[in-house]
Amino acid sequence: MSFVVLLLAIVVEKFSGLRQRLQRDGGWLRELHKLETSPRLGNKPWWVLFILIALPAAVLGLLLVVLHPVAYGLLALPIHLLVVIYSLGRGDLLGGLGPFRDAWRRGDLQAAAHVAERDLSINADSGEQLLERVQGHLLWQAYQSFFAVIFWYFLLGPVVILSYRLLALAQEHSQNPALVERAGQLRHAFDWLPVRLLAASFALVGNFAAVSRVMLHELLSWDISAAQLINKAGCAAAEIPAPQAGPEGVSSLDTLWALLLRAAVLWYACFAVWALLL
Repeated sequence: MSFVVLLLAIVVEKFSGLRQRLQRDGGWLRELHKLETSPRLGNKPWWVLFILIALPAAVLGLLLVVLHPVAYGLLALPIHLLVVIYSLGRGDLLGGLGPFRDAWRRGDLQAAAHVAERDLSINADSGEQLLERVQGHLLWQAYQSFFAVIFWYFLLGPVVILSYRLLALAQEHSQNPALVERAGQLRHAFDWLPVRLLAASFALVGNFAAVSRVMLHELLSWDISAAQLINKAGCAAAEIPAPQAGPEGVSSLDTLWALLLRAAVLWYACFAVWALLL
C-alpha cells in the first residue's frame, strides 16, 4: 500500500489544491506558542515536544490500528494519503524562486538580493554568495519537503512522517531557544540516514566521482548538518560552475532541479522494485 499512496500523493499534489487546504498549521502553532510561554512548561522543552508531537502521533497510530483490519485496510488508505500530503513541505518551492530567477536573469543583483530576503529569508554579502545560498536553499527544501518524507513513510509509515513534520515546524517557528535546540537535535537524527541516501542517489544520477570525493570524509560524520551535506553533494553531482550573473546563474538552478527529478525517479523505481519483491 505504501507505494500506491506515494503515487497517489504525486497525482494529488500535481492536479489538485488539496495540499494548500490541508496544510493549515495555525491551530498547532498557537498551541506551540502557548505551551512554550507557559510558566509551568516554558522551561521544559522536552515536555512541550512530547505534548505537541508524541501525543498527536500516538492518536494517529491508534486510529490506524483500529482501521487496518477493516475492509482489508482500505479505510486506512485515505488516512495514509492525507498524512503524507500534510507532511510534505510548506509552500511552492519553484514558485517561490520565480522572482529571484527573474531578477538574476536580468543581472539585477540588488533586486535579486531584495527578493531573496523577502521570499526566501536569505541574506548574503555578495552576489556570488547569494546565488550559492539560493542553490543550497533549493537542495535543502527539496530534501526536507519531499525526499525525507517519502523515505520515512515507505520505511516506517505515517506516524513517523507526521512526527517529522511537526518537529520541523517546532524548530522553525518556536521562539524558545531551548526548544529549538532540542527539536534540532531530534531532527538531525531523523535526517542522518535519508540525506546520505539522497547524496548517494546524486552520485548515481550525476557525477559519481565528484560526489564520492565529498562523501568520503562525511559519510559517517555526525557533526555535519543535513543542509550542508546535501548542498555539497548536489553541487558536486550537478557540476555547478562558479556563480555568474545572468542566464548562466539561472541555468545552475535548472540543473539542480533536473538532478533532483532524476533522483526522485530513482527513488520511486527502487520503491517499486522493493514493493514487488515483498
